[in-house]
Amino acid sequence: MKKSLIYLFALLVGMTACDKKDSTFSVDGDCKIESLVLDDIYPGVIDHAARTVVVGVPVVHDDQLMTITTLKLSAGATATPAQGAKVNMTSPAVVHVENGNVFLDYKLSVKHDEARILSFMLNDLYIGIIDQVAHTIAVSVPVGTDMKTLIPTIKTTEGAILTPAAGVPCDFSNPVNFTVTYGTASTTYTVTVKEKGNPVVLYLGLAETVSQLNPEEQEAVTWMLSNIENSDYASFADLAAGRVVMSDCKVIWWHFHKDGGLEGKASFEANAPEAVDYTVLDKLKEFYQAGGSFLLTRYAVNYPFFLGEAECFPNNAWGGKESDAERVNSPWEFAITGHTDHALWQNLTMDPSVSDHVYTCDAGYRITNSTAQYHIGTDWGGYDNRDVFHEKTGAYDIAGGNDAVVAWEFRRTAEHGAIICIGSGCYDWYTVAEPSEYTSYYHANVAKITENAFNYLKQ
Repeated sequence: MKKSLIYLFALLVGMTACDKKDSTFSVDGDCKIESLVLDDIYPGVIDHAARTVVVGVPVVHDDQLMTITTLKLSAGATATPAQGAKVNMTSPAVVHVENGNVFLDYKLSVKHDEARILSFMLNDLYIGIIDQVAHTIAVSVPVGTDMKTLIPTIKTTEGAILTPAAGVPCDFSNPVNFTVTYGTASTTYTVTVKEKGNPVVLYLGLAETVSQLNPEEQEAVTWMLSNIENSDYASFADLAAGRVVMSDCKVIWWHFHKDGGLEGKASFEANAPEAVDYTVLDKLKEFYQAGGSFLLTRYAVNYPFFLGEAECFPNNAWGGKESDAERVNSPWEFAITGHTDHALWQNLTMDPSVSDHVYTCDAGYRITNSTAQYHIGTDWGGYDNRDVFHEKTGAYDIAGGNDAVVAWEFRRTAEHGAIICIGSGCYDWYTVAEPSEYTSYYHANVAKITENAFNYLKQ
């Protein structure tokens, strides 16, 4: 009995400390930073779970030589650097806290006051294009919209004060100034609303509004609305109800993301019932047969079957979840061997030593690797080689390695427009990684490929 009690006591003690051999072990108070102040007046916000201390400072502040004037620790603990030490906060520092034979490391950083509008929408439909340098916001609305009663939905820096307030009808007949204030920071944005023509490029999605899309799709749509002239968003329900003007539309884009992946006809239909509605399909087939074209990316590459093109679906599909996205250790790419002259692969940022591969992200980027492709080879059956792939699908491969087709095309004919499909997991818009965790040297290729596709399909 006595030995059991001693063992239990030792176990409980071990559970409340962090061993030097394992700094990730969760503790409950033995080596914590309880409070920290820099230069007497800047207190830190402590996150014990993330082991971070963030100190807010004015917009203009010299971070090079700051003093830890207050540093309260768990009883018996010591820290390096200690209270009174000078620290250069132009980059994050590490505060190492020890207590006997246990320790924890905290990341100490400063954050300058900022007052920014992070997103802007009118009537939960029309996205504002924000220029953070010029502090302007441009919003396009359909012809005939009542400019005097538009309601802004605005996301700002957390804790900031906004004037005039969001959620209140506002007259946008003329430019309107919105001022954001937080601490020592204040920024005024000028919002200009103008009528736009009918869409030439249309993104169709399952959600009623852009704000209801998942982050991957939102990132893609927001880029399109910001960079592609006469582009717009609509839902499949809008199309079915006749709320979409298609008279000038030349390209329809659908980038369909599903956390955890999607494979096969039944799964596609269950997750996108609005897209396979007969009313919708009749209108899209009419658009296609009149010469309209499609860009279908991620799991939307299954859609040609419903448009009457492919007789089969990609036979190799999977995907991760954004919350558990894989971190890339080196740039990811796919092969375009034999297709380097295709319009989609022009003017990209390339690795000169590998001229027939397209890179789309860099080390540190986190990716779901969501893929819907055709496996090529006799090992699986079905598509022994690319000639068989073409015979069975009617499509032409335009990217992929020896054992896969990751991008393909249904070429334009006198009877219909063209369809470009990109199912590579490398074609990825959104990452949960912080900007400081990765570079964007190759990631801009995703946007450039998409722009190339629009220009190619509009012809």
